[in-house]
Amino acid sequence: MRLARVTGNVCATVKDPQLEGVKLLVIQPIAADGSDAGAPLVALDAVGAGPGETVYWSGRREACLAFDPQVPSDASVTGIVDAVSGVAL
Repeated sequence: MRLARVTGNVCATVKDPQLEGVKLLVIQPIAADGSDAGAPLVALDAVGAGPGETVYWSGRREACLAFDPQVPSDASVTGIVDAVSGVAL
């Protein structure tokens, strides 16, 4: 799992039927110190996160496991971060 900051939502009028009702988020991966670490990407939201929140996300096969039943996903937000010890975000 990796840290990211939610920067926005994605509105899709057409998507895979398995993704009906699943929110899409734009996330910016970040380093532990809060600096940007890579390009932004779109992730499925499994926890109800919103813009401005720091989250952790999973990629690859683990991204599908955040949903039951599993859905097609390359990245999924799987938790909202409350605090990181010793590091200011």
